[in-house]
Amino acid sequence: MFDSQMIQMLVEGTIESIYMTVVITVISYIIGIPLGVFLVISDKNGIHPMSSLNWLVGGIVNILRSVPFLIMMITIQPLTRMIVGTTIGTRAAIVALVVSAAPFVARMVEQSLLEIDHGVIEAAQSMGASNTQIIAKVLLPESKPSLLNGALVSATTILGYSAMAGFIGGGGLGDIAIRYGYNRYDTGTMLITVVLLVILVQIIQSVGSRIAKRSDKRIND
Repeated sequence: MFDSQMIQMLVEGTIESIYMTVVITVISYIIGIPLGVFLVISDKNGIHPMSSLNWLVGGIVNILRSVPFLIMMITIQPLTRMIVGTTIGTRAAIVALVVSAAPFVARMVEQSLLEIDHGVIEAAQSMGASNTQIIAKVLLPESKPSLLNGALVSATTILGYSAMAGFIGGGGLGDIAIRYGYNRYDTGTMLITVVLLVILVQIIQSVGSRIAKRSDKRIND
């Protein structure tokens, strides 16, 4: 059904999709964790209330989250060209994906931090812990299992977004599905790319769930 050239292309596309997912997830969390922490601590009930700035940052995050990914890719093409010098290919797709994923991650991080019992934070404050110490030694460690579970959701969502990036020649399995499946009416290629994406999601979910369970003190204890 598939010649050696197509098999090689599918292998390279799978590797490219994994690469994009990992890179985008890491960059999105580098941006999203500080944003999520800020949204929590600057809330009116947070440890360092800054209502006006919280409203501003939260509004920007919500606006970016509300823009559909395909529209986002087209809208930020000038920014993409300025950063990576092109609007097509894997590098261009990574820029658009990070802009779309980082606000999503920020809200995921925010929700994870809000799950922490406020009594734990009050106990740390009563012992004289600074805001920085509360963030580093209370908020982030206590929310670790939830953050890891959130990372699973984010990674699988980003994998799906990376497939949609095929519409701008973003590389990976999505690009193969569009160019060789959709444009050439090749149902077989479309199906195999879908199967490969499902397998990748299952692998991410399985490995991630094991890591999350091992990090959860409530289960290990």
